[in-house]
Amino acid sequence: MKRHLTALLALVAGLLALPAPAYASPAAATATAGTPASGQVLSPTPYMGWNTYYAFGGDPTEAEIKSTADFLVSSGLRDAGYQYVWIDGNWAAPTPRSAAGDLTPNPAQFPNGLKPLVDYIHSKGLKAGIYTDAGPYIPGKCGLGSHGYYQHDADQFAAWKFDAVKVDYLCGIAADLDPKTVYTEFAQALRNNASKRPMLFNLCNPVTSPEWGNYPEEQQSTYSWSYAPKIAQSWRTYTDVGFVDEIKFKDVLRNYDANARHPEAAGPGHFNDPDYLGPEHGMSDEEFRTQMTLWSVAAAPLIIGSDVTKLGKTSLSTLSDPDVLAINQDPAVVQAVRVGPAGTTETWVKRLANGDRAVVLLNRGDSPATLTTKASSVGLTGDRFTLKNAWTNQVTESAGTISAAVPAHGAALIRVGRATGKPGVPHVVAGLPQVTQVGGDAVPAGTAPLVAGGDQARVEVTVRNDGAQPVFTPRVGLAVPAGWSASPIGNAPKLLDSNRSATFAFTVTLPAGAAPGNVTLTATTSYEVIGKKRLQQETATAIVVAPAAPDGDVALSHHQWISATSGWMSPTVDLSVGGWSPISMVGQVHPTGIGVASPSTIRYYLGDQCSRLTTTVGIDDAVRNVGPEGGTSTFQVIGDGKVLFDSGVLTRDDTREADVDLTGVRVLDLVVGDAGDGGYNDRANWAGLDATC
Repeated sequence: MKRHLTALLALVAGLLALPAPAYASPAAATATAGTPASGQVLSPTPYMGWNTYYAFGGDPTEAEIKSTADFLVSSGLRDAGYQYVWIDGNWAAPTPRSAAGDLTPNPAQFPNGLKPLVDYIHSKGLKAGIYTDAGPYIPGKCGLGSHGYYQHDADQFAAWKFDAVKVDYLCGIAADLDPKTVYTEFAQALRNNASKRPMLFNLCNPVTSPEWGNYPEEQQSTYSWSYAPKIAQSWRTYTDVGFVDEIKFKDVLRNYDANARHPEAAGPGHFNDPDYLGPEHGMSDEEFRTQMTLWSVAAAPLIIGSDVTKLGKTSLSTLSDPDVLAINQDPAVVQAVRVGPAGTTETWVKRLANGDRAVVLLNRGDSPATLTTKASSVGLTGDRFTLKNAWTNQVTESAGTISAAVPAHGAALIRVGRATGKPGVPHVVAGLPQVTQVGGDAVPAGTAPLVAGGDQARVEVTVRNDGAQPVFTPRVGLAVPAGWSASPIGNAPKLLDSNRSATFAFTVTLPAGAAPGNVTLTATTSYEVIGKKRLQQETATAIVVAPAAPDGDVALSHHQWISATSGWMSPTVDLSVGGWSPISMVGQVHPTGIGVASPSTIRYYLGDQCSRLTTTVGIDDAVRNVGPEGGTSTFQVIGDGKVLFDSGVLTRDDTREADVDLTGVRVLDLVVGDAGDGGYNDRANWAGLDATC
């Protein structure tokens, strides 16, 4: 273990300190598949574009693709860099190959064939991508495969004038092929296409990720990095980032973490690929901005998975932010590495070609936090630093501390360089309003803030000065919803010196009839800087007002929850998740309960009104129809942050009964874990869930 830790620390230090050319030599970059004989690198920086898979859920049509191409131009996305229009799976005819061996597009979807569509895409100043599989076509198992036809298909794609090819592995794993062998053969075919046309090669074997089964190491997506940089422009590093219309923040983090395992594999012309961008496919705007931040510092290809013609202004603005894209497109093509420990909050650093650092302060947690690192920790020396917030464009100066107020599931992206010339505006961090107490009880760290009608809460706003000069008369005001009140506690300081912070506290009182739902607390922070007018920052935090607590003897599955997550799909009431059959465990059917996939958390507001909860937990019998792998979970009942019941590890042949004392519990969490082996086949049940209130 110590040897591995030492090696990891050496890798991080190397990635932060090396000059830009050391990351990938031109010779190494030009060795990738699809490189023309001239030695030109097809895409020196991560390529950008759009793909049909998540956008249309399969069966894309000529009309949809043309409409998207038009919108990429009219919206400005093309000019921002999104050039590739990629046709993913389900484009081929039901019998995908003709008697002559040619791949045939589905005439119902592409009545004019693919060549005229490619010409149309090119006429818009865009590039075209296509999809196939490294395995053979297997009726009933996978709909399109090129095995046995690699050169034939590469020649056909080139004749149609495609610019990029995505090669999947559904048919490959079904035929038990060796990924390295067949992908290397396909890469050779692309390089040797009859038209001598350069085509990007996106190597894609996500179905073999550990998430979906116990595959041999050499077949897994997590192994691709060991050979793909020599043959492909990009390679998928884990399973799909989500399902059609359902991309979850937790899976974005999962894919980012898997993608981060081998930053040394990335460089000019070849990139780790954590999958597509998913605006408005299940994440909040804040969560998608975090995905965009992480993909940008990962030097990842930026391929939009949504129907861009339906995106709102916020999503389009996030996709096209010039400072963020500049970090992604930095010519050094260095992938970010984590500095410091993994945890709920983290620091990630990407070295840029001019010596600056792109610093990410990541908040994986459910409550806002002010996150901090040092310039020295990210590989910079000196006593003055310019900080530019890539999302807000705010430019400030720091004496060496890099801080940001980061919302729950958020990420600050700051470009940091050495400062020169006259002193700049001090880097002052106005904290996000944070609920620290409710009714005199401390809110557990990292817990999403929750209040209810009649509550009195303590709300704090912490203000930091990371600049070299003091700021004067700092003040904070707190705006609350109509009918609420906010009273300041204590006195404001006269100044905030360098490297100091001050906490401004308020007592917030809710009316008894406060309506349930999400509300926003907004803090306005102002301060004076020598030689400047009074400066002001506004920060806001969303908090949840709980629904009414249960009353009497109730099945919690029929009571309104505050929030509910499932490892995949969504929690189902009185049914098993995924199968949508009655809840059944070890042959016993239960009429009420909740079905989830791990990991999962379901939260209820009890308001100190309940005394007892009984439930039976276990794996649903639906798992017996889908194979022997996986199907292990853990179950915990947590009251106000304290574990009240822990099942231990349960398999599909186990159940546990719980009888839990809920006296004094205000907030109840029902938590399902994956037992350490991933969520494969973890269809978990909370049966009964009978509460006495």
